[in-house]
Amino acid sequence: MAGAAQAQQPRPVAPRGPLEAAEQNHIRVFKKVSPSVVHITTLAYQRDFFSMNVSEVPRGTGSGFIWDEAGHIVTNFHVIQGANAAKVTLADQSTFEAELVGAFEDRDLAVLRIKAPKDKLLPIPMGASRDLQVGQQVYAIGNPFGLDQTLTTGIVSALNREIESMNRRSIRGAIQTDAAINPGNSGGPLLDSAGRLIGVNTSIYSPSGASAGIGFAIPADEVNRVVPRLIKDGRFIRPALGVTAGSVQLSQALRLPKGVALVGVAEGGPADRAGLKPFQRDRRGRIVAGDVITAVDGQAVADLDDMLTLLEDRRIGERVNLTVWNGGKSRQVGAVLGTATD
Repeated sequence: MAGAAQAQQPRPVAPRGPLEAAEQNHIRVFKKVSPSVVHITTLAYQRDFFSMNVSEVPRGTGSGFIWDEAGHIVTNFHVIQGANAAKVTLADQSTFEAELVGAFEDRDLAVLRIKAPKDKLLPIPMGASRDLQVGQQVYAIGNPFGLDQTLTTGIVSALNREIESMNRRSIRGAIQTDAAINPGNSGGPLLDSAGRLIGVNTSIYSPSGASAGIGFAIPADEVNRVVPRLIKDGRFIRPALGVTAGSVQLSQALRLPKGVALVGVAEGGPADRAGLKPFQRDRRGRIVAGDVITAVDGQAVADLDDMLTLLEDRRIGERVNLTVWNGGKSRQVGAVLGTATD
């Protein structure tokens, strides 16, 4: 009887001892950075069939993080794509209407802004991605499946991956991680063990859409280059040469080297001022050889996507040295970059 009565009592709790160093760091990073992570709800306008009244209805959710004390919020472009409005919920559950400041679809990045008290705006600590190493500990904080403030851990699985943006432009230098990234994590931060931003979680590779151990993030160096320009200009203005590129089929048919075969040169634009000539046809329909850009400042370009990526690192008004092929011979040409309208 005594044994039966004892079995009905709660068992004593065994002493646990101190947390492991890794556990303590998980907790420290989450407490430090989670106030900088936000939940984004996108809205769409819906008209009632009978009353014809227009109302806002939830469209989707995602994550983001506080960039500065001015209320700028960074997230993925695909999180807000097609939305009529968005709301941002901070870690303390206060919610604010957001306005779109700027977006760059090529890099799947967007900047929103909220009007919140400064004491609620804790900018995320900025890190770098250029010195990352495979095997480093990483953390992802976001709102997967609408679940608020979730922390997942993992490592840098690989570096310099290439993923596709929403408009099918290549995003190069992406970070691959095995930290669980699920729907709703998009736009949230990828952090190093010091709690610094090293990437923006953007996609997962999974047939089901759920985490399968392979996630990708836009590197922090890319984010730190693009976001200030979105805040300043509302869009990412890429320096341009004022050229139109020929198709892959054209290059193959003419047996041209890898590069950007020019089929159009804007009159008065940077390429025109530099003396570049496009492929064209004479009066008899015969093709007149034009120029192929094969390198920019000594860096080889295999196609237009390569060249556009290199030009994004430059500034309007900057001078670049082009390696140009024509008729089996290469030459060096200097050009001053302009805007896409030049």
